[in-house]
Amino acid sequence: MGIEMEDLLNHALRIATKLGAKYAEARYQSSTYEESLLKNGVPEISSKTRSKGIGIRVLVNSALGFSSITTITKSKIEEAVKEAISIAKSSSSLIKKGVSLSEEHMYEDKVVIKPRINPENVDSDGRIQLLKGIDDELMSTSQKLGVKASVRLLSIGYGVVEKMVVNTDGAKVYSKIPYEMATYSFTLSSNGRSLQRYENLGATGGWEVVERWLLDEMVKEEAENIGRAVLSAKSPPSDKIDVVLGSEIVGIVCHESTGHPSEADRVLGREAAQAGETYVTPDSVGKCIGSELVTIVDNPVIPGSFGYYVYDDEGVKACERTLLENGRIKELLHNRETAAEFGLKSNGAARASSYNREPMIRMSNTYMKPGDYSFEELIEDINLGVYIKSYLEWNIDDKRWNQRYVGVESYLIENGRITDMVYQPAIELTAQGLYSSVDAVGKDLAFYAGYCGKGDPMQAVPVWFGGPSIRLRNVKLSMRIGR
Repeated sequence: MGIEMEDLLNHALRIATKLGAKYAEARYQSSTYEESLLKNGVPEISSKTRSKGIGIRVLVNSALGFSSITTITKSKIEEAVKEAISIAKSSSSLIKKGVSLSEEHMYEDKVVIKPRINPENVDSDGRIQLLKGIDDELMSTSQKLGVKASVRLLSIGYGVVEKMVVNTDGAKVYSKIPYEMATYSFTLSSNGRSLQRYENLGATGGWEVVERWLLDEMVKEEAENIGRAVLSAKSPPSDKIDVVLGSEIVGIVCHESTGHPSEADRVLGREAAQAGETYVTPDSVGKCIGSELVTIVDNPVIPGSFGYYVYDDEGVKACERTLLENGRIKELLHNRETAAEFGLKSNGAARASSYNREPMIRMSNTYMKPGDYSFEELIEDINLGVYIKSYLEWNIDDKRWNQRYVGVESYLIENGRITDMVYQPAIELTAQGLYSSVDAVGKDLAFYAGYCGKGDPMQAVPVWFGGPSIRLRNVKLSMRIGR
């Protein structure tokens, strides 16, 4: 990106200031995505999309206004600035409490991730051939097991997101980040039983990321385990038992019942679309909702992560945020608006999915901090229990308090050993009930990719969620009904 784009963005700031804006920001964003898809062994049309434009936000009369353009010229920028100011002025007459922004140190910086293998050099035919090999392996594995593989969906794609953010407080941040993404989904069935497995993979980098994933081996192993569960898994024990949750389930628990509830706009009652409300209130910081072993953070600066960024879309430098520390609510996710209302500094959580979307408070990579137990130590003193490695589905209520997770690959624990497979065990607890039941935390930290949805219109942003395996004492399981 050259000097010309920087000049155009600065032109937006000058016009906004001239027209009376107390604050203005301009963000250029270009997003390119290409995906190859295989459905039931048949290639679908590979797609490539690109969007680019400028989003402009202003603070006028203690109200925010936002507008965006796709035709990037000075005249169109001037029109967008005027529209944003008009929106802000109209909003100012409707709001009871005016908006202010926290004072922050702003940076001039460049963040560029250079892939080792440029994904644009891998053509769609190469991606399709890889997917066909994975699908062949999946079909061969299912046939050997004697189960039917249906509704098979495999995809590989990449994205490149380029941004420049400038504002009247002094930010000038350029970033260019490449992503690799993959998805596999399949259903295995036999004798009236069926199980579905769905998994996203994602990371920053180039084609070298896909090579590290070893997708053929990953899908084969998944098919073997899910197939055995379809054929031979038993019902879960009906009494209260000890339960070990794998890192995949721990990750989605952290994301859904700590990450979303910790978004400060949600805490203030301003954001309930897509991801619900929250059990956290403005005075919840310090409240104990779990055991001392539970610490959950959100960290956007993990190298190679799917939710990676160094500066947020308000120009604030990103950092690790500790949401839950030793079982107590520690910190909320803030942008500059909510930070000012709480009398704090922003912790860099403002993200926008596209140039035509306003930045809002979002997670990045949310996970539970690992402990020091090996997996063998987690299960060695369990006489009867269940290990739920991965999930089939999850549900959570509007306040993010009551939650339910159904296992897809699960095992019985007997006398400290993994034995038979268990069919669709369901764990249903409140956030406090789950976190308070944790009495041991593993050291096997792992991350999983997803697309976090929030807002209206909905914004989906790439994230990781994860954690180690954890042990819960004295928990009652049920079995999912209907399959």
